[in-house]
Amino acid sequence: MERVPTGIDELDVKLSGGYPKGKAILVTGMPGAGKTIFGIHFLYKACMDGRRCVDIATEESPEDILVQAGMLGLDLRPYLDNKQLAIERVLETRTESTEMASQLGFGFETTEMDLLERAKMLSDDIDVVVIDNIGVFALDLNIKEFRDKIDAINHALTEKGCTTLMIMDDTAYELTHGLAEYSAYGSIKLMTKENPYTGVRERYLDIPKMRGTKLSLELSVFDITSEGIKLHKSKPKTD
Repeated sequence: MERVPTGIDELDVKLSGGYPKGKAILVTGMPGAGKTIFGIHFLYKACMDGRRCVDIATEESPEDILVQAGMLGLDLRPYLDNKQLAIERVLETRTESTEMASQLGFGFETTEMDLLERAKMLSDDIDVVVIDNIGVFALDLNIKEFRDKIDAINHALTEKGCTTLMIMDDTAYELTHGLAEYSAYGSIKLMTKENPYTGVRERYLDIPKMRGTKLSLELSVFDITSEGIKLHKSKPKTD
């Protein structure tokens, strides 16, 4: 199976070379776990390799993403300037819709449609897509509607051959009973927990699912450094 590098060398080793090409991978975690940084690594490496990329940003402005990437030494601005990377301004659309709904006294159910329609409207030469955060519309849908939307977005992007990172916060993941994981080809969970030997809280990465990939059952410890994500040697799972 062909792979697309994740942008994190140690993670590529664990995944036999990277994310499965043309498939959707789910990344979940609590706020501050490093989910957005995983997406930035993926975009930066894909752009460096000459792939065309789209970041569908539902919670941050393009300016904020560029600043964060620059602070990690992963400068996305040149790729945005030469049109190799596009950052979709979904945050502004959501905010404007909410403000209009408030002024008119009724609501618009536009966020989930925006994500699906944007996925369908992507040009066929897009190689890599990052959706950060796909959980933003979980509160607006019942469980069946949410599963249907996730499946539809996944199908649309897979049909186009896009390798997709779907980022989702833990709150939305739990609220929707983890249904997004069933739709995704693979999943990565980011978490923090106390090391039972040192008493120090550490960041952990778990890969519970990655089809077509031989996986270790161990957790990996990682740090968020000035150069982005750095994985340590794997450690056994802890309770």
